[in-house]
Amino acid sequence: MKVLLINGSPHAKGCTARALDEMIKVFSSEGIESEVIQIGNKAIRGCISCNTCSKTGKCVFGDDPVNEVTKKFEEADGIVVGSPVYYGSPNGTLISFLDRMFYSSPFSKHMKVGAAVVSCRRGGNTASFDVLNKYFTISAMPVASSNYWNMVHGFTAEDVEKDAEGLQTMRNLARNMAFLMKSIASGKDSFGLPEYERGCFTSFPDGK
Repeated sequence: MKVLLINGSPHAKGCTARALDEMIKVFSSEGIESEVIQIGNKAIRGCISCNTCSKTGKCVFGDDPVNEVTKKFEEADGIVVGSPVYYGSPNGTLISFLDRMFYSSPFSKHMKVGAAVVSCRRGGNTASFDVLNKYFTISAMPVASSNYWNMVHGFTAEDVEKDAEGLQTMRNLARNMAFLMKSIASGKDSFGLPEYERGCFTSFPDGK
């Protein structure tokens, strides 16, 4: 099995990376392959709603990592999205990346496991956590949880080392995520995946 970890921080060795590293240790012990993709330091534009992807199956912009990472996402059993908190929200580069990757990818994400991880010095963590989880819940993806909200605190990676509860949360999150992925794979073989209805798109043009 394989997990894709997206680091939305511009710092490859910062607080978010430290949180993801704690999860990787657990994934390794569970026999699950991990790959970290560093996108927070890339120049990634936002979606322009051109809808070209509906015809080509990929984003129209090919000069950044979105299409390449999308292929890896399709092959993965789960994805972890990590971000620092900027003004009470995830990193803007990460949001642009996720908007385009989730919208332009033609494959079903049904029953791939998702987990959000946030790092902050002090506040804005739960708001950012909520934003990231919505990418999963709109895509029929089971969301992995821990014993607390998936976050660590600190201004540097060294600070995060002192956040014993935050690192414990990361370990429990990785264990729960590993169990979910393995259980879904087992259930798929034994029972098949649950029915996934599509097609209804409700609007109220008459205003009633």
